[in-house]
Amino acid sequence: MKPKRQTSPLLEVVIAIVIPAVILMRFSGAEDLGPVRALVLALAFPLGWGLYDGIRNRHLSWIAALGLVSTLLTGGIGLMQLDTQWLAVKEAAVPGIIGLVVFASAFTRTPLIRALVYNDTVLDVQRVHRHLQERGHVEAFEARLRTGTLLVAGTFAFSSVMNYLLARWIVTSPSGTEAFNEELGRLTLVSYPMIALPSMLMMAGVLYYLVQGAKALTGLKLTEMLHHGEEAAKQG
Repeated sequence: MKPKRQTSPLLEVVIAIVIPAVILMRFSGAEDLGPVRALVLALAFPLGWGLYDGIRNRHLSWIAALGLVSTLLTGGIGLMQLDTQWLAVKEAAVPGIIGLVVFASAFTRTPLIRALVYNDTVLDVQRVHRHLQERGHVEAFEARLRTGTLLVAGTFAFSSVMNYLLARWIVTSPSGTEAFNEELGRLTLVSYPMIALPSMLMMAGVLYYLVQGAKALTGLKLTEMLHHGEEAAKQG
């Protein structure tokens, strides 16, 4: 399968967060673009980027698709001038749905964390599994993967609650107005440091928990668990 083309995280932040926020906060006045055109233009950036990235990689994950739907719903709420409480519900629903899917997967044979971390693109799965079998720790490792999946679900639950509270706090003006656009732009900027960054730190903590558990249960170093890890260890 053709590998996914990597994109600069900074570029993604600029296109999906900074540019839309600037448009909403600075160009929504009647003397500029106006509320409707500014909203459409601002949402066109993350929507267009998401579609471009999907076409470029010939693959659109369900999480990315959910993000595109979220963008369309934001536009719909603004253009149809719905009550702003629906914006808060929408903001909470996206990470909430993902969290529910992750949570449910913890009780199946394939916890989602397995697809994200414990796969052949990241680890030498056969080597790790062989060492787990030799030490009799297969079930203990599976239990750790399940716990890790539940912890990941918890990070999405945190994001869902914070998204709702932040949206209700910041966006209070009627949708379809200049003030609504400005508040939506402020929400876009504030949600990154207040929600996205803490969620990323929580995810990093989950990965650390999994890595430390894998090292203890297999007796392998991290470099030995990764693909070509054995060769790297010998060279080191």
